[in-house]
Amino acid sequence: MEESRGDFRGIDQLRKPFMVARRAEVEFDAEVDVLVVGAGGCGLTAALAASSADPNASIAVLEKADRLQGNTLLSSGSIPAAGTRFQALAGVHDTAQDFLDDLERVAGPHQAHALARRLAGVSAELVEWLVDDAGVSLTLVETYKHIGHRRHRLHSPPSRRGEDLLNDLARTAEARRIPVAMGNRVVDLVLSGQGAVCGAITRGKDGSGTVLGARAVILATNGFGNNRALLARYCPELAQAPYGGSMGSEGEAIRWGEELGAGLANMAAYQAHASLADPHGSLVTWTVIEKGGVVVDRDGRRLGDESMGYSAFAALELGRDGPFYVIADTRVRDATAAGQSEYAGLVGHNGVLVSDSAAALARRLGMDEQVFAGTLDAAAGAAQGRMADPHGRLDWGLGPLRAPYTATRIGPALFHTQGGLRVDDDARVLRPDGCPIAGLYAGGGAACGISGVRGGAGYMSGNGLLAALGLGYLAGRAAIRDLH
Repeated sequence: MEESRGDFRGIDQLRKPFMVARRAEVEFDAEVDVLVVGAGGCGLTAALAASSADPNASIAVLEKADRLQGNTLLSSGSIPAAGTRFQALAGVHDTAQDFLDDLERVAGPHQAHALARRLAGVSAELVEWLVDDAGVSLTLVETYKHIGHRRHRLHSPPSRRGEDLLNDLARTAEARRIPVAMGNRVVDLVLSGQGAVCGAITRGKDGSGTVLGARAVILATNGFGNNRALLARYCPELAQAPYGGSMGSEGEAIRWGEELGAGLANMAAYQAHASLADPHGSLVTWTVIEKGGVVVDRDGRRLGDESMGYSAFAALELGRDGPFYVIADTRVRDATAAGQSEYAGLVGHNGVLVSDSAAALARRLGMDEQVFAGTLDAAAGAAQGRMADPHGRLDWGLGPLRAPYTATRIGPALFHTQGGLRVDDDARVLRPDGCPIAGLYAGGGAACGISGVRGGAGYMSGNGLLAALGLGYLAGRAAIRDLH
């Protein structure tokens, strides 16, 4: 759908020369109850949640890009939730405590355990609200669970495309006449004389600015994956890594938060992915691995236990020279393509090579035939239970691979950071002492995540969207509640 700028109180006519106005009283060009910065999954969810909480509240969304973007759009749209009616209809028994146990087991110790509990606890309510109130089409994914989840708890658009989820949110915002003003980059926040966040300053492409007042400001600006300076500071191992996430993830929330004295948490955590197709750039879903595929280096040797997950496995690739290859077979290829449109597109564009034998595939990839054949034989033996896998892998999906074999050239990439502003259970931004900064809320990549304290090993599939939409939902409701 085309994105609507909405009727934002004549914002295009209210432009005035850009001015820096912090810690001082200013004259506002327009005022709203709730101002959301960022029109991704988090921001649109926050706006709709605020609207649901108070249909009479004035709400507006500012977006620096000229169209909808963000990591929600680039994702599969999979939101993990425990105890939903969709699970019940499918005969899946799941609880928030089971979900939390999985999150904590994968993430390990970190600085936001209370937030993990809160998000797990509200996850079913979130998913059902998205369907019933926000107009999002979601179904329970029953064909795979993804590593780390003991239950089928991912809820996704039928297409498995985050773009459809985002378009559904935007369509509902338009129907509710919530203005979404594209091309309006927020360059600074405004503080009242009492130190509360009370607005934002935008800058247009022509350099003109607008000062907007708000009783509550929600930061939904994503993380800092596309800011090399911040990566070097907080995630130095990724400073030169390829980046596969949204180009708008520039870390504004971190700068504003530091200037306001906000606390930060889990800043060294991130979600990477081990299988970005090279050179196609599309994502080779880890479902290929979960159904029995393996990853080999340019010499035809496996790197480790692929069942550790795509984010943790990426660290093994980042420490080596590529290229790398996902090796599977036509059974796995066809079973995966049937439920994953992006992978199906890769297959359709000849991004998945096919050979009738291991030897033929090795020659095609420039590998030693004996080395590659030995790798596949060992993996098959482990999958059949004839021998222990040298890397410790136990789950082999559809069983041992068999000819015809497939191969896709891949490389690792950073997708999004998992650290950010410290927030409480209702997404209020906190100072290091735990006191909230009045008027300021944050969600998604702008806020701290729940994927461990460092690296990519603590990320479980869906953590990003759980934090994006979950914190957006909580922030929108809390902002309205706090106004009253």
